[in-house]
Amino acid sequence: QIHLEESGGGWVQPGGSLRLSCVASGLSFSDYDMRWYRQAPGKEREKVATILTTNGYTSYADSVKGRFTISTDYAKTTVYLQMNNLQPLDTAVYYCNFARRFSGIEYWGQGTQVTVSS
Repeated sequence: QIHLEESGGGWVQPGGSLRLSCVASGLSFSDYDMRWYRQAPGKEREKVATILTTNGYTSYADSVKGRFTISTDYAKTTVYLQMNNLQPLDTAVYYCNFARRFSGIEYWGQGTQVTVSS
């Protein structure tokens, strides 16, 4: 059974850092591209970062460029989101997403809350 387990969220002051983790089980890691999304209260879900496993290509929303980094660890079947210089506008529930290439199949993590406030 396929399962995505997220961790690493929490409360942090502005300017602080957090690293989110999403551990995948039950799937072939290299068959998927991974993304992180977030959803703030009253707002639509927003794509934050993408990594393509075929070539390691990464892309980011303009709002997080230069502050967030997406990465993978194949051995641990984990995708990370390193978030630096966090700001109150980054407050949201963050979700990892695994999309199987050429299939339209995707899986979501359960979400982890990130709160940035002083």
